[in-house]
Amino acid sequence: MGDKRVVLNKDHFFQRAERLYERWEKEEDGLDAVKSLAVAYGDSDNPYTKSSAFHTWLFGHEINDTIVLLLKDHVYILGSNRKVEFFGSVVTDQYTGRVPPVSTLLRDKSDKDAGNFEKLIDHIKSAGGDLGAFVKEKFNSDFVNAWNDALTEHDINKVDVTLAFTHLFAVKDDKELDLLRKSAQVTSSSWTAARGKYVEIIDQEKRVRHSVLSTEFAGYMKDPKVQQGLAKYNADTCYDPIVMSGGTYSFKWNHESSEAHLHNQFGTIITSFGARLSDYCTNLTRTMLIFPSAELEAAYEAVLAAELAVIAALKPGVKLSDVYKVGVDTLSSKSPKLIETLNKKELGFSTGIEFREGRMAISPKCEEIVQAGMVFIVYIGVDNIPNKNKGEKGKPVAIAISDTVLVKAEGDNEVLTEKAKSRLKSNVIKFKEEQENEEAENNTDQRRLLGRGQRSVVLNDQTRNKTTNEELRKEHQKELGKRLNIEAKARLSKQDNGTDEKKVKKSNVSYKTEERFPQDADIQKMLIYVDRKYDSVILPIFGIPVPFHISMIKNCSQSVEGDFTYLRINFATPGSQVGKDNGQFPHPLAHFMKELTFRASNIKEHHSDAVPPSHNLSTAFRLIKEMQKRFRTEEAEEREKDGAVKQDKLILSQNKLNPKLKDLLIRPNIIQKRITGSLEAHTNGFRYTSLRGDRIDVLYNNIKHAFFQPCDNEMIILLHFHLKNPVMWGKKKYKDVQFYTEVGEITTDLGKYHHMQDRDDMQSEQQEREMRRRLNAAFDGFCDKVRRLTNEQVEFDTPFAGLGFFGVPYRSATTLKPTASCLVNLTEWPPFIVTLSEVELVHFERVSLQLKNFDMVFIFKDYKAKTQMVAQIPMSSIDKIKEWLHTCDIWYSEGIQSLNWAKVMKTITDDPEDFFENGGWSFLDLESDNEEANDDSDESDAYDPEEADDSGGSTSESDEDESEGEETESDDDEEASLDSDESEGKDWSDLEEEAAKADKRREVEDRDGGRDRDRKRPNSSKAGPSHKRRK
Repeated sequence: MGDKRVVLNKDHFFQRAERLYERWEKEEDGLDAVKSLAVAYGDSDNPYTKSSAFHTWLFGHEINDTIVLLLKDHVYILGSNRKVEFFGSVVTDQYTGRVPPVSTLLRDKSDKDAGNFEKLIDHIKSAGGDLGAFVKEKFNSDFVNAWNDALTEHDINKVDVTLAFTHLFAVKDDKELDLLRKSAQVTSSSWTAARGKYVEIIDQEKRVRHSVLSTEFAGYMKDPKVQQGLAKYNADTCYDPIVMSGGTYSFKWNHESSEAHLHNQFGTIITSFGARLSDYCTNLTRTMLIFPSAELEAAYEAVLAAELAVIAALKPGVKLSDVYKVGVDTLSSKSPKLIETLNKKELGFSTGIEFREGRMAISPKCEEIVQAGMVFIVYIGVDNIPNKNKGEKGKPVAIAISDTVLVKAEGDNEVLTEKAKSRLKSNVIKFKEEQENEEAENNTDQRRLLGRGQRSVVLNDQTRNKTTNEELRKEHQKELGKRLNIEAKARLSKQDNGTDEKKVKKSNVSYKTEERFPQDADIQKMLIYVDRKYDSVILPIFGIPVPFHISMIKNCSQSVEGDFTYLRINFATPGSQVGKDNGQFPHPLAHFMKELTFRASNIKEHHSDAVPPSHNLSTAFRLIKEMQKRFRTEEAEEREKDGAVKQDKLILSQNKLNPKLKDLLIRPNIIQKRITGSLEAHTNGFRYTSLRGDRIDVLYNNIKHAFFQPCDNEMIILLHFHLKNPVMWGKKKYKDVQFYTEVGEITTDLGKYHHMQDRDDMQSEQQEREMRRRLNAAFDGFCDKVRRLTNEQVEFDTPFAGLGFFGVPYRSATTLKPTASCLVNLTEWPPFIVTLSEVELVHFERVSLQLKNFDMVFIFKDYKAKTQMVAQIPMSSIDKIKEWLHTCDIWYSEGIQSLNWAKVMKTITDDPEDFFENGGWSFLDLESDNEEANDDSDESDAYDPEEADDSGGSTSESDEDESEGEETESDDDEEASLDSDESEGKDWSDLEEEAAKADKRREVEDRDGGRDRDRKRPNSSKAGPSHKRRK
């Protein structure tokens, strides 16, 4: 136990012991003949033993030199004084669920515990049957060896129960999964630091040994700078980190990093390490590609595809041997050559307290069944891959990728080490080669450039080589445009070309069997009968009752003409419902009946009749209308439920210190009345509880984006959750839910008298500022607590107010604000949220200097998704938006006209290959052709000193003509400038000043008799043409 005082969690002990006895009752995995279980634990050279795992799993700590004897009716624990105190909290003389009473025995070193051993062995004999134990384990402990010798002396038959405990430990509970997620986070953070170290070494061409890097990476597990908040857990390594490069590779977990230097030329660097946090292990392996060839990149993609296939195949109920086959088949289909050098022993194994559980390996002979809650380390390794770069042949390399995966009961499995990206883009190191400088021009030619010519060359050189932000942005956009077409073409080629699955509609067959056909008197009398049970109407046609499902009736009408009542029924036929799906007609080319009309008399045929014959038509009309209304309502509800998912059950936390916010309103109006409530964070989700008792649950695993918008320059402060899948609350499905508090007055009484020096107004403004500050602090503290509670699973994104711009995403003008991952408007409802990672490109429409506004269209990577438009954006915001998109690595284009995007996207999805063969998205980029033309014109207009020398005489002869032309042009320019001065807009102050001067001038002119009027008139801007033009 060490010097540190540890405490046994009583609830933890009985929960785990309950699971153990429950499994024992099933008598599976060889436990049928076992009547007692004994676990003796002491010092061992092997850190991963079943006895060690048993102690960690049941007690939360490894307790050396102890014996735990489990009987069907009692539990005995033998240990020293301090260890007996440790177990004191669980000692009881009563059953706790399935767990029998627990007693402790104090060690007696005077007889080396011979008496205690006798007591325990007597209990084993009285229980009968065999003794279950971990037979193959050996310890360096005299205490444990003495216990084993005592069992041998009394001829106690021991049975190995390792397999039973392997299955028991394999399925993890929530507490174990929490520790595994933290362990995976430590592992991923360490890889981030290790990757940065590799880039630094290769960039600076340092010589570092593999063993030195291994030691440094091990230190990352506890480094506060790397782990930040997780450093307090003092995580250790599962094994010494493995660093391999330079052609020497091994896929054994006990491989030691060599003393050789890291190979920083073209090739691969394989790194494997894992964190062990609170005795729970996770692992990852990454391969860095250094200046790789296209073949090596293709090999990496194939290995990655095999790993992803194995991860996807780990589903509950599947044999591990079948999972192995999926991985091998995937790699074989991607690259048949790599299958020859694949590490075929296994493609992974179960992990947890023990780093590697060999009995649950993803191997060709393992018949174990995958269960939800199991955690596996998936490992794909391929060796002896040819390594070439620009014709130079290097040593063969290896590629290995590994991740820790949690098997989920439903949906995709959870990759615990997902933050350490395994994609090719994140694991390639490439430095752009410096372009060779062009040969310098002849020095004698440069010496000719004298005087003005020399100055023009210098100026020309400055303007050509000086790179502005706009030019950098254009260059970056060119690269993004090329990359966009390549990636989009590759992505679409990988997608299945199969047609989309059509949704199966409700059957419109009235009666599937003859027994269901009703036997009613109205049917026998050949009257219209409405069967509400099966949503059908039975109509008499030529003396035969014919059933029609209510979905086949388009409408019906009733009219009274004289003594007769008419009932007209119109049926749905192919083509009669324009714009609607005709999939309900399996034979659309067959003959269909369009309408039927029934007539009945309004006069009683006999005095004894209670109602006239037309009563049947009136009743049928009323029932058909009611049935249609109910059927359409049910259909609308089913359409509303389509796409919605059922959330997991919220696990409530009993901790009184749970993050909580009070006095919150909710949007949309899920709760009918506008009443406040509180939002509280629990173990796996949020719960909103209104004052009336209504409850709304939002689970962490269904949150796609979480936003916190403070009340700075806003009338509300809010938390917004954008969900991955819609959720049914009430009878509607929602994908967005928002919790907010109003700040200040939304409306203002204009009739109230206000004065800037009013003390009440000044005090209310100060109170409002203080309230805004307190609300911001409360919401910010809530977000921080939730982030720490969920181990950063839920992180709140805050919009950047400084990058906001006006636009109309729906019907009203709002302020759109970018966040780290989205473009949002959360103040107005419905909210506007665009995830930037899902955006393929952005196109600006109606971009013209003559217009004040333009439109922005988002095209998504899923080409079948509808494009999103933001209209009426001021032209003054276009540069800011371009700069923002540029920093987000999103390609944008602009045009004058508005496009019909529905037709454009349909054309692309119908034939994507033809679209990309004809240039792809480059049809939107109108600047590329213009820039090429401008480049040609620039080259033709460039100054050439040789041409100037050759044309020396002719140039001097034409100097006079050019000077005259220049003089004429200058006069025109002066005249134009005078005209433009008057046409320019002026301020009111300038106009008033001019009017005053004009009035004074008019007074002077009137006083002097107009003598100066003719003299001043030629100076006006509207003077006639110059004297040269008169000539």
